[in-house]
Amino acid sequence: MSAPPPATAGLIKRGLKIYTRADVDAHASQDSCWITANGGKIYDVTSFLADHPGGDDLILQYAGKDVDEAMRARGPEAGGHEHSDSAWAMLDEFVVGRVENGARTINENWEATDDFHPEDSDPHADYQKSQFLDLSKPLVPQMWEANFSKNFYLEQVHQPRHLKESARLFGPWYLEIFTRTSWYMVPLVWLPITAYLFRLSVSQFQAVHGYPSGTALALTGANFVLGNIIWTLLEYGMHRFLFHLDYYLPDRPVALLLHFLLHGIHHYLPMDRLRLVMPPLLFTVLQYPFTTLAHVLFPKAMANGIISGAFAFYVLYDVMHYALHHTRLPAYVREQKAYHLAHHYKNFDLGYGVTSKFWDVVFNTELKLK
Repeated sequence: MSAPPPATAGLIKRGLKIYTRADVDAHASQDSCWITANGGKIYDVTSFLADHPGGDDLILQYAGKDVDEAMRARGPEAGGHEHSDSAWAMLDEFVVGRVENGARTINENWEATDDFHPEDSDPHADYQKSQFLDLSKPLVPQMWEANFSKNFYLEQVHQPRHLKESARLFGPWYLEIFTRTSWYMVPLVWLPITAYLFRLSVSQFQAVHGYPSGTALALTGANFVLGNIIWTLLEYGMHRFLFHLDYYLPDRPVALLLHFLLHGIHHYLPMDRLRLVMPPLLFTVLQYPFTTLAHVLFPKAMANGIISGAFAFYVLYDVMHYALHHTRLPAYVREQKAYHLAHHYKNFDLGYGVTSKFWDVVFNTELKLK
């Protein structure tokens, strides 16, 4: 008689790594042959191919597939034959993980409504269903000790969850406070810096280049507008190529943790009011290479004018981003709200523009709402 499949709870206690069906499908060759059986266990039988009594071709026809029915089949006409208890026991030597389908909330048919407000998630029920992260516990330690594949992480982190209060990232309060930022901190910190850089640019055009005050102000204003335009391209580029570096991530817990902290948590908890804008420390790090490059490419007066314009639009971007998630808005911004929320709830591989979808149209990543 064949052995019965073990309970899923037993698999979880053993701490087997979690994979998706796509992970298993990718191991379907003689060089790397995975199969599934026993209610979701994954077996790497590559080293067993040459030793299989029936020949490696019998296993390879099921490479990347489930073999439960084939190993329990009665007679050749059923597509396999019934294996002994010892054959089932031998499989345990090759177990490498388990397949989990997880929870799914992304829906291609999702449509935004003016009164859209998602239901709160039940942390316990969500964890039991998804086996991803326990929202009732600090998330960073769980990510650091992640026992799931990159594909499983990317699938689950882009399925939105919702809590009444902000989830904890860290246990200690003195670390946790650096992860929460109220929206008004962005203009409070960066608008004075923007004003200073604008004034500095005007004075440099006067003192260094000898322009009269009116001309200097006009030149700074022109560079300020150029900075506005440059920011819109940076906004799109960083969102698409940095924040959504998804498929180029190494399949390592530390890489997944960095992705989670940079942007993954925003897709995982898109309505968290205290994690919708960038903490000042994070934006300080992100802006440094770009402002340094501006000073390499342009004279100081121009660079400071451009940077002040980019910073002004950054403030607009982050405040607008908060509003898109939590505020009733006028007609244009309401349309942009529906567009941005569709990026979260409809298709996260399209619709990277937040303040505008202009660059999405240019680069063919526009998200069609209907």
